This record gives sequence, structure tokens and C-alpha cells, in this order.
Amino acid sequence: MRTISGLWRWRGNPLRRPTDVAEAWVCLLALLLTVVAMPVIGTVTGSAAQDSLRRSVLEQRQSRHLVTATVLRTLAQAPPETEADTGVARTSRSRVVAGWTAPDGTRRQGAVLAEVKSPRAGEHFRLWTDPGGRITTRPLDSATARAHSVLAGVGAAVLAAGLVESARRLVLWRMVRRRYASWERAWDRAGPDWGKAGTGS
Repeated sequence: MRTISGLWRWRGNPLRRPTDVAEAWVCLLALLLTVVAMPVIGTVTGSAAQDSLRRSVLEQRQSRHLVTATVLRTLAQAPPETEADTGVARTSRSRVVAGWTAPDGTRRQGAVLAEVKSPRAGEHFRLWTDPGGRITTRPLDSATARAHSVLAGVGAAVLAAGLVESARRLVLWRMVRRRYASWERAWDRAGPDWGKAGTGS
């Protein structure tokens, strides 16, 4: 609003310079670009991220399977971990040697982190595997995918606003430098005769 009122105020001002009007138009253009570009870029980026993440969710749901594993023996206690998708600390995991049946029917065995505090041999727990029975992480859920897409959209919108503002500052800086150079040239022309009789000063 300040830019628009500034343009209107300079419209009929006899003291206005072409550079003043140009600077006001640059600011107005930057404002319009920010207002229009931020929502558009944020929406497009968020939609693209959501489509990509939705495909990832479907692929992971199809390729990852929840199987039942049996504790064979316990190992050293594992330090607390942080869940990759939610950032929530997970303290109820113990390192054990377990056996499980892969989705393709083969038997698997190895050291895993079991979601039990005090595991005992023969105790059952659930873990995620790929079709070949190799341990993997849980599939991405829809809520987390939506949150990531929203963050991507917001980040893109903020980045677009930052680029527009940087461009505005660069253009104004160059205009001010050019104005100062013009003043310096004018002063160089008038300076030697400043104050002398007959020079109109």
C-alpha cells in the first residue's frame, strides 16, 4: 500500500524525478510478483510433491510387508532411536537375534531391533520387510506425506518471495548507484566554476 500511495503522490509532484517514478514502479512490480507468485509457486510445488509422495506411499505399501518375528536370543541393549518419519524418540526397542518367514516363504534370521522392552526367547514381535524378507522401515503414511508436501509448498513460496525481494534490492541498488554517478558527473561539470562571478551561482 505504501508503494501504491507513493506512486499516486508522485503522480503530479513537480519535484519528481524519472528515477523516483522508476523506483516506485519497481517496488510495485515486486509487490505484485510476490503476491501473485508466492501462492502459485507454493501451490504448484506442493501439488507436485504430494503427487510424488502419494506414489511413494502406494509403492511402499505394496512392497513392504509386516511379518511376525520370533526372538531367538537377546543382544546388547540398543540406545534410544528417533523415528525417521515422526521425529519421536523410541525407547522401547531391544537388540535381539530373531527369525522370521519372508513374504516369499523363505526363512530369515538376523540381528534386529525388537519393539519390546524386555525380550525373552520365543517372544513374538512384528517388523517390516521387503518381498525378499530383508528388514526395511515402515511405509510412509498419508498424513506424513501430506505434511511433507505442505512444507515443500511453503518452502517454495518463501524462496520465491526471497528471490523477488533480492531482485528488487539489486535493481534499486543499481538505480541508486547510477543516480549517484549522474550527480557526481554534474558536480564535476559545475564544481570548478562554483561561486565565481558570472556563473549564475
